[in-house]
Amino acid sequence: MVGLGLAMLLSALDQTIVVTAMPTIGADLGEPENLPWIVTAYLVAATVVTPLYGKFADIHGRRIVILIGVATFVIGSVACALAPNITALAAARFLQGMGGGGLIALSQTVVADLVSPRERGRYQTSFAAVFVTSSVAGPALGGFFAQYLHWSLIFWINAPLGLAALLIVNARLKRLPERRHPHSVDYPGAAFLVTASGAMVLGLGWGGTRYPWASAPIIGLLALSACFWAAFAWRTRTAEEPLIPMRILNLRIVRDAIASSSFGLGSFVALSVVMPIYYETAMGLSAHDSGLVLIPLMVATVIGATVSGRMMATVSHYKIAPLLGLGAGAVAAGAAAWMADRTSFVTLNALLTVVTLGVGTMLPVATVSVQNAVDARDLGTGTATTQFFRQLGAALIVALFGALALGGGRASYIAETKLSPEEIARLVGSFRLVFVALAICMLLSFAFMARMEERPLRAERRH
Repeated sequence: MVGLGLAMLLSALDQTIVVTAMPTIGADLGEPENLPWIVTAYLVAATVVTPLYGKFADIHGRRIVILIGVATFVIGSVACALAPNITALAAARFLQGMGGGGLIALSQTVVADLVSPRERGRYQTSFAAVFVTSSVAGPALGGFFAQYLHWSLIFWINAPLGLAALLIVNARLKRLPERRHPHSVDYPGAAFLVTASGAMVLGLGWGGTRYPWASAPIIGLLALSACFWAAFAWRTRTAEEPLIPMRILNLRIVRDAIASSSFGLGSFVALSVVMPIYYETAMGLSAHDSGLVLIPLMVATVIGATVSGRMMATVSHYKIAPLLGLGAGAVAAGAAAWMADRTSFVTLNALLTVVTLGVGTMLPVATVSVQNAVDARDLGTGTATTQFFRQLGAALIVALFGALALGGGRASYIAETKLSPEEIARLVGSFRLVFVALAICMLLSFAFMARMEERPLRAERRH
């Protein structure tokens, strides 16, 4: 668990640690207009390789694939630290993402190999703690390195962490039998999926920021994505062994779990992106304080995952915790929308903490339900598929929340130190729409979780 936790931390931390250091990196390397590439390059690479890691893990075994992922990530990190300009840094971040993209799904797959579904939920809480640690510590650590030391330490720190993960994971997993299953890789389908998801992530990441939503580049990227999604769907239905087998996608429990976790986790990620803007502009908090007030939201996610995960080992109706949590989260989000113009900071943060608590209760149930439903030969592919669609869902919802919060020229508010009462009122009105969208996403997560089949959890591992 320590080695797998380190491997997951590498991937999760580098999605957050760079953001607060970007101004310093731009001042040092120049080309500040290309700074978004630092985030986008990693996100695109990490998203598109996730299904491939799952397939390779089923074919070649977990240990060798996770070691390749960690090694690739560390090599990319060193290249990032040595980058002489923004272009080189973006290319190195893409390489880093190719290594980090599979680490989360692979770590969950290894735990699925070691622990029965009935006991697996409690181990998922450790991974939830890793995500929260990266969400809280990442921005603070990145800002500290950039302000007081040097921004390259953001990437150098991955070298000792990666080496420790390599040594621990390799030493422990060598003691276990390799679980390999005969599969072939559908490379045309992989190419369709990589192009479709890559174009989608780029379009959603650049829309409203680098280019207007109605601009030719964004429309072109989204149209390209739609074409290749259609090609991937055709390939999935016609290939002898597609990248994501239809026997996985045909399971309604898998589809419902993916949908529920995509709406829930996407809401959590989107909140962590847009709420600092609200706290700093509408409530006058500093950048440091706006990061601190997010800590209760992050901690609530771990508490929810811990309670839900432990209940899975002891109760037969394990969906009760996520249904109660997601239902309460939907009500809290609706209350935040209703009281947006007259609520206090404490009340608003308490309501959003209820939302993230509900998200936490859903995460281990969705993951373990998928792993409990698929065949042993598809364990890596099923876990990676779930993680892949979660990441795509998060990208969609972040884009939606960002458009609602900062559309119509409100993005200029970020650069202003003090807003007029009229500007604050407009910003609060836009965030009312964000909270309405949040309530809808939580309701959808609740609906798909309620529809998901509650299969008895097996007490033994599959081989």
